Parts: sequence; C-alpha cells; structure tokens
Amino acid sequence: MAYQPSKKLKKTVLGVGAGAVLVGLNAPAALGFAEERYYEYKIAQPAYQAKYGSWTQVDIPARYRTNAIHAALLHTGKVLIVAGSGNEQKKFDKGSFDTVLWDPRANTFKKIATPDDFFCSGHAALPDGRLLVAGGTARYELLDGEVDRPGGGMRVKNENPDKVVTLKKGTRFRSPAGVEYVSKFDVTVPKALRENKITYGKSGQMQPWQTTVTASEARVFVEAVEEGPQSVTDKQAQYEIVGLSGKDADNTYGLSEQITLDKQDFQGIRAAYEFDPTAEKYIPVDPMRKARWYPTLVGLDDGRVLAVSGLDDVGAIDPGDNEIYDPRTKKWTMGPHRYFPTYPALFLTEGGKLFYPASNAGYGPADQGREPGLWDLKTNKFKKIPGLADIDQTETSSSLLLPPAQDQKVMILGGGGVGESKKATRRTAVVDLKKDNPAFVNGPDLPQGTRYLNSVIMPDDSVFTTNGSTDYRGRSASNVLKAQFYDPKRNAFRDAASPRVGRNYHSEALLLPDGRVATFGSDPLFDDQQNTKLGHFEQRMEIFTPPALLKNRTGRPVLGAGPDTLTANRRATFATEHTDRITGARLMRPSAVTHTTDVEQRSIALTLTRTKDSLTVEVPDDRTLVPPGWYMLFVTDAEGTPSEAKWIKVP
Repeated sequence: MAYQPSKKLKKTVLGVGAGAVLVGLNAPAALGFAEERYYEYKIAQPAYQAKYGSWTQVDIPARYRTNAIHAALLHTGKVLIVAGSGNEQKKFDKGSFDTVLWDPRANTFKKIATPDDFFCSGHAALPDGRLLVAGGTARYELLDGEVDRPGGGMRVKNENPDKVVTLKKGTRFRSPAGVEYVSKFDVTVPKALRENKITYGKSGQMQPWQTTVTASEARVFVEAVEEGPQSVTDKQAQYEIVGLSGKDADNTYGLSEQITLDKQDFQGIRAAYEFDPTAEKYIPVDPMRKARWYPTLVGLDDGRVLAVSGLDDVGAIDPGDNEIYDPRTKKWTMGPHRYFPTYPALFLTEGGKLFYPASNAGYGPADQGREPGLWDLKTNKFKKIPGLADIDQTETSSSLLLPPAQDQKVMILGGGGVGESKKATRRTAVVDLKKDNPAFVNGPDLPQGTRYLNSVIMPDDSVFTTNGSTDYRGRSASNVLKAQFYDPKRNAFRDAASPRVGRNYHSEALLLPDGRVATFGSDPLFDDQQNTKLGHFEQRMEIFTPPALLKNRTGRPVLGAGPDTLTANRRATFATEHTDRITGARLMRPSAVTHTTDVEQRSIALTLTRTKDSLTVEVPDDRTLVPPGWYMLFVTDAEGTPSEAKWIKVP
C-alpha cells in the first residue's frame, strides 16, 4: 500500500512550502531593502564623505514651503527664493504671489510681500547689492482646445499730442461690422509726437512753421465678447473704442492684429522692482518698455543691466527689442536689437562683448537664434562661433564662464531638443575666447543625456554639476540622481555623492557663503513612470557639503578682520593666522539662477601678498572681468579647502 502522510505532517509540509513560496516572492523586496540599508550605511561613513561629499535635507516649516522658481544669493548671506504664482494658476487667479527669504546660517525663513507675479521673471545683481527683478506673468496659457473666445493683439493709437490715454481692463473695441472685443489688461498710450519743422521757399526765405503729429501706440490683449469662430479675423481694421466720443473718439482708436482661436501662450508684464536686501522688501522702479516673460537680465561692465528676450503682452516671443536699465536713474532705454530664444545664457567677456553659448530655456523656433556667438553691443554685430556638437540640443542645457574668469573659457553641458522633444545629449564642450579664431572643442561626456542640469562654480575652481532628467520635464520618471565635479585643468569629471531628491524643470542650485551648495525646486510633468498622474512641485531643499569640507582634519582657513569695500588701489588686506597655509584666493559673484540659466556667477583669480599675520588680495582693474557689485572672497589651501566667504563690495 502506498505511503500516506498524516494530517499533521500535511499541515507541516504545506506550511514549509508556503513559507518557501513567500520567501521566494519577497526576495527582490528583501534584497532591495538590504541594499538600501547598506547604501545608507556606506554614504554615512567618514571615508566615503571625505571622497564624495554628503547631502542633507533642509528642515522647512510648512508655511514657508514654496515653489522655488528663482533663487538669488544676496550680500547679506541670505537667499531670495521667488515663486510668484509658482506655475499654479489657482494662485495666479487669487493674486497670491510668494517670495521667501532664507537665512542658511540660522536656517530661518521670512515671507516677503510680493507685489506682482514674478513667476518666470528675470533678475540680476546691481552694483549697490540690490537685486533687479523685472517681468513675470500677466496671463496663464490656454492650450489647443481650451480657447473658446478668439483672442489676439489690439494696437491702440493715440493722435493727441497733448494727452496721455489710459484705458482700463474691460474696455470694448467695436469693428465697423459691430463685432466687439474686450481688453484683458489696463493699457496706457503716450502722447502723440508733435514735431515743428522749418521749411524754406525758393528764394531761401524761411516759411511759417509746419507742425506734424505722429500717433503713438501701445498694444493690449483682447478677447471676443462672443464665443465661436465668427469673431476670428486676420485682417487689420480700425476699431472704435466704446464710450469715447467727440475728439477723444477721433484721436484714440484700435487697430487689430490677428485674432484667432489658436493656443494662447503665457503673457508677460512690464513691471520692474529692486529688492533691497537691507530693508528686505521690493521697491518699484520704472517698468520696462516691453512686457517680458522668460527674459534674461545680465549685468554690464558699467553697472547697467540688459534685458533680453521673453514672451510679450500677447504671448509672442520678443523680436529682439532689448532694453537697458540704469540703476542711477531707475529708468529703461532701448538697447541693441537682436533676437534670442527665451532665457538665453549671455556672459559678459573681456572687452565688454556678450558670449551666447546657445544655451536657452525654450520658446522660439528651432531655426532662429540657436547658434552660439559673440555679440558686440556697441556695433550690434554677432560673430558666430563654430564647432558645437548636437547644436539641435542646446535648449535646457547648462552653461557657465569657467573658473578662473581670466581664462575666458565658456562651457556648455547637456541639453535637449526644442520644446517637448525626447532628445537629450551627453555632450559637453568648451570654447576658448582668447584664441584668434575660437571654436568649441568637445569635453568629457556626461554619464547620460541630461536636460535641466545645474552647474555651480566652487572656490577651488571645480564645477559641481547635479540633477536634471533625460527627458522633457522628467517625463517617464527620467530624473538623474547623480552629481559630479568637473575639473577644468584636467578636463575631466569625478564622481560626487548622489542627491536624494530628483530635480528637473524649474530647479536651481547655488553656492552658499560657507562653501556648500543649496538645491531647490523641480516641476515634473508627471509623478509616475507611466505618465498618468500629474506632477507636483518639489518643495524640499537639499544641501551638498563638498569633500573639501569633510576630509580636512585641521579645519578650514580663516580670514579675519578686513574691509567690506575695495579701495581705489584695488587691494584689500585681511588679518589671518593661516598665511602659510593659504595658496589661492577667488572673488566670486553670487548667483541669480532660474531655469538652469545663471549668467551672474563668475570666479576671478586674485593676486596674493603675505605678511606674518595678514593677507592682501589684489583685484584686476577691468570692469568687463569684474563688474561692479558685491562679491564673496574665498581663500583656499593646497587641498582645496575653502574659508568661509568674506563679503566685499567692488566699485
């Protein structure tokens, strides 16, 4: 008779079998858990951190968490984190705009009253330490299929030389056929221009004055009163302004541009403010002449600031009507005309020319403004620079003036195709602008194709690069949880500790005065690999502590008392007990970064003179190399260990 196990034995066998099956099923999870525990152990070891650095997360009280769209380091050592409406239309509709001031030393936060929507504005440091903030959001986009009322631009003409005309939001414009459009914003139209001309008769005698009047104009976005295609027009016509009569009606009227049911892009504002780091508040200044959304602001060698590109007040990319802000008069004047895609990276170089490495953050056709070159503002000539590989993948790339600035080398890292392209490149390239015929030369590849990479110049002349994604806005869970250092002398990368928080679109990184790097933001399109769950803005902040601050047992070099303003002889002397230990000094301009674009940061090598108990640094006397403003002064030892920064104002 065949053997039959007992009921008890059956239960035992079944129990063991079930346990074995469960262990088998859970093996990957158990292995993953074990690997995670080991990884956490490994990265916490002093030897690991001394080689690769370490990351810590910032503890942010709930009421101060915000969507970090822009970040700028101020000469007070605090970081201005600007969100505006933060890419949240509900906040925009409520008029709820955020700015948070963070003190990294005390890890304290303060909310700043924000008078306009600075979401996707531009910013640059001014010589006195204030931060110029200009542009932002007038209206959120409407995608294809969301537009039910035709919209477009209406040019408002004023033929009265004695009167400025202001039309409030909601003003109606009526066509000869009775079709009406309503303005979505206030619009102010300057006085018409009156010119008196002298003419002479055939005999040479002066004739009576002849007066000519040239109408002024301003543009405003309008929408049709009625829904549907019957209000679409691509013809220019003259529109009466409902409510005006008599001479006012004769002198003031509308001329329509294309009014369509097409997708309506974000629209910019003209507003400009200076943020005062001492009073810790925004102070209004004259608005820009053009509305701008996604503009670049770049400081010039004379302390003025150039505003470039952006989407205008009807959502069209600016054709090249750049303008210049003078911090002495608080006014704007028109600058040289040149087209760029939005948020172009423009670096001030020796001699005053601006170098465009083709880095930009989007908006604009693929066949315009995508080639790198040197722009001479005085002659408005643009010299193209050859040699850049993957030139169709410069959007959302990172770029910087490599340290030290005296070398005049510019690097571009990564990037992707135009718009929502899936393309992303591993390419890095460097151009030496000191050469007679400069051209890009390929550098070492990134570990993978990367968009939205952030790059930060360090006091030891290395470049710390971190985060990004391999696809548009982190699509398909494509965040890159990696960081590395680039060594300009060796033209090579070395690994750094990996960040724990993924960051792509709307992320920033900047150097703090204590030598650490702070990272902010990220605005993924989706929250899952399948791209089915809409993304949520990343409000966590991480700080990277570089290996140089973790491996040196003797501590870091220290600068003692010294001036906070550079003297006329371009020298500054500081007390120190570490004279023999200090091997280098760098003057570092603080960052103002958004959309991976940071044209402010630069590092200048300084000449050192030592005494027994002091150190004197000498700053180059070239404003195109060292634009006026506040800088961080770092000294380093032979191992690259930096001091904490001393702030010094360069006139």
